Amino acid sequence: MTIEKNKFVSLTYKLKGSDGELIEETDSNQPLEFVFGTGRMIPMFEQKLCGLKQGDSFDFSLQPEEAYGERNEEAVVELPMHLFEIDGVIDDEMLTPGNVLPMQNTHGDRMDGLVLEVKDNTVMIDFNLPLAGETLFFSGSVLEVRDATNDEMNDSCNGGCDGGCSGGCGCGC
Repeated sequence: MTIEKNKFVSLTYKLKGSDGELIEETDSNQPLEFVFGTGRMIPMFEQKLCGLKQGDSFDFSLQPEEAYGERNEEAVVELPMHLFEIDGVIDDEMLTPGNVLPMQNTHGDRMDGLVLEVKDNTVMIDFNLPLAGETLFFSGSVLEVRDATNDEMNDSCNGGCDGGCSGGCGCGC
């Protein structure tokens, strides 16, 4: 059976960044498992896996524009300190450079912001995705490909596709 839309896929992989440093690794005890083509994975990642079979190996790279995009310097912003007050108090431990803070934009969308620097009255926050600007190098092997169960399809569609999978996510091969 080959990897195609609505197939359950289990695989192991190593992910390395532009500098060759290992970013993430899975193994057969804790593989990456997902339903292919439901919008849960990077589209180009899925495209590179499309058509592979159980036992196949893969080794490919994704350029920044194929993965998480280029870094956007406009996503590094200086915010007023008062935005971080909770009941009139600022938690200094929360505003430590290197911490990632869950925040919301003006539309209510959740965003993670990396604290870069704390000044007297402002905080520098980076809203770029952590792997933005990185060329990603994937290598691994396909452990299993099979028809997804109804439960797996429902789990994949909850929030994975705009409007559910019945209309097709447009993410297939």
